Amino acid sequence: MTTLSDFQAEALTGQPVDLADYAGKVVLVVNTASQCGLTPQFEGLEQLYREFQDGGLVVLGFPSDSFNQEHDSADEIAEVCQQNYGVTFPMMAKVAVNGSDAHPVFQWLKEEKKGMLGGAIKWNFTKFLVGRDGRVIERFAPTTTPDQLRDDVERALAT
Repeated sequence: MTTLSDFQAEALTGQPVDLADYAGKVVLVVNTASQCGLTPQFEGLEQLYREFQDGGLVVLGFPSDSFNQEHDSADEIAEVCQQNYGVTFPMMAKVAVNGSDAHPVFQWLKEEKKGMLGGAIKWNFTKFLVGRDGRVIERFAPTTTPDQLRDDVERALAT
């Protein structure tokens, strides 16, 4: 059975990241964009991360230009995330979330929780909550705010 631990990614800084490093944690995977109307969600995601990281929550941001709302360079992405929203949670390198070139982690996430559109990511800030066992618990719409995830995160952390 495939779990989040079976994947690798690249950090925004260019270093390889083995997602097995997050085994035993509750992980919120989010496809982000720094030029989107939903970009202020970074603030709420950071708040969730700071509040629950000691209990085992990790937020993983995966910038994506799949909807033409992300900067070209990693430096520009980092600047928006850190300077405008104080993001300290791990940010990965820019990836595609739909189509044949979608990052393998998003291919897997979409297969696990198809959601609307037959699995395709509808928009930036689609969120996937992954349990401590590495399996997908739930998929949340882009418009679901980080604060609305609080109860689900607390339940996942309690198991």
